[in-house]
Amino acid sequence: MERTVPYTASEEVELYLRTYYSLLRSTSEVQIRTLEEVHSATNSLLHPGARDDVPDLSAFIYSILRLPACINQVKTIVLGQSIEVFKREGIGDVESWQSETARARRRRCYYDGDETLACIIASRSDIDDVVPLVTAYQVEWRKFHQLLHMHPSLAALSESVLDDDALNELALALKISLDDLERLRMVWGDEFKTNLERMSASSPHFQIRLLDGTLTEYRRATHAWWENIERVLPSIRNRPVYFVSSNTHSLINLISGFALQNRELLVRYLENSADKSLLQEWEDIQSKMVPSSQENFLYYVMKKFLQTPEGHEYQEARRQHERSCGIERVDSKHFFDVDAQIIEISKASLEWMDPRICDSDYGCLVESDALILNIDYPLGLGAYNILTETATHAGDVLGVYVMGKAATLNGVIGDVMIPNVVHDEHSRSTFIFSNAFIAADVAPYLVYGTVLDNQKAVTVQGTFLQNASYMDVFYREGYTDIEMEAGPYLSAIYEMHRPKRHPIDEIIYLQNLPFDFGLLHYASDTPLSKGKNLGESSLSYFGMDPTYATTLAILRRILRMEQERIANKKR
Repeated sequence: MERTVPYTASEEVELYLRTYYSLLRSTSEVQIRTLEEVHSATNSLLHPGARDDVPDLSAFIYSILRLPACINQVKTIVLGQSIEVFKREGIGDVESWQSETARARRRRCYYDGDETLACIIASRSDIDDVVPLVTAYQVEWRKFHQLLHMHPSLAALSESVLDDDALNELALALKISLDDLERLRMVWGDEFKTNLERMSASSPHFQIRLLDGTLTEYRRATHAWWENIERVLPSIRNRPVYFVSSNTHSLINLISGFALQNRELLVRYLENSADKSLLQEWEDIQSKMVPSSQENFLYYVMKKFLQTPEGHEYQEARRQHERSCGIERVDSKHFFDVDAQIIEISKASLEWMDPRICDSDYGCLVESDALILNIDYPLGLGAYNILTETATHAGDVLGVYVMGKAATLNGVIGDVMIPNVVHDEHSRSTFIFSNAFIAADVAPYLVYGTVLDNQKAVTVQGTFLQNASYMDVFYREGYTDIEMEAGPYLSAIYEMHRPKRHPIDEIIYLQNLPFDFGLLHYASDTPLSKGKNLGESSLSYFGMDPTYATTLAILRRILRMEQERIANKKR
């Protein structure tokens, strides 16, 4: 019989977790330097060069993209679940501080302009993310500091004289390739030279403090987040709900059709844009020289357009258009960073929807009383907290659909994976279930990738908390899909179906659920290929392909389910 539960988790990773959680029980700040050795000893797939004297640039860039830009001026990082926690613990009103965000990680942070960064955390998973990120950043920054300290003249170069010869000399001194140096320069942009000077001048000595690590405080923060949703639409307590965990753009774009309604405006924007590559891409799609979807491309261009000064004027117009389609955005401004949208199915305009949806007679949907609650996918255990809160306070849950990024051990970036087995490292349980989706539901809408169904996924505790030997165990057991939210969602689903708390270290068969359940992942990383992580590259426009293919499958499923529900009520 095939083994279902993998072997034990990595001892090095377990030691790392035990170490920083025991230290964070302290009421004072914990020095990150005390974690550097145990961090390096994990031999993380994301930080394989931690012990080397040569900089591990992929790990460094991965950290840069997931920490606020002000991190190079920070000394103390304070973690808390809510604004009230920071006030209660004497940190102050952090909302009056400067708001900070990272490019590749959604976490609400505030910088006091001096040496302190306050981060709002939604669950223990945020700790498992922040601590390794900051540690990796400090380890790699110190390497650059030591190398630059040996070549002070290089760090003092003015931007105007950073010509090819100077860059070559700098790359040699830093023991990295010229291509790697250019990657770092691209990531830092105008701050490249300033950060080189900071690197040369000092080495970081971060310290971190957890204000309140209790489960009660996480629950209180999640309940405050939910109350914010109820304020927007109080009737959500009594109406049936389809719960979707995805993002803040794809589902809304498909339903509202705002980008498609403004096609001429977006084409003019492309024609006037300095980036002629996008215009060429559009022309190639039009002439069918490139097989991409016109709709996906317009959604991508709309996002770029709305970020311009001209596009800012259309923000309110978009919001009003969405409201006419029954879409209400719920910003999580004062809470952890998980925005939501509430969609009233009966108000959706079939004429405006993406044409890939309307291949059936959905006229009966005007009779629907159901809502779609779409949330910006949370990190790790935050998923359990949010779905549990929703199930407790919303009306009947008709379906739960989860779409998110994952790493793949057998595919390539852009592939879609559909698992029916998930091993959760949080609960150490393995869930076996019937997925609402199969490959045929996604494949018609995916241009560049492959759809792999009947897969086995593992939910890890953090992106840095895995190493090659650890992943090899899973790979040999047939686990090829690595992510962070499926396990917590399944633990919540268990509690929505059974009269007890989710078990620990068991094999769980989830059969005959009272609601529909679908799980879709698209590959954003290939961790067994050296350097192939999102510190190395970005999904960019091609990330739209699997994103919209999976979102289309989810929305089509919801509309069919609701169509059948309305028909059954009439019988």
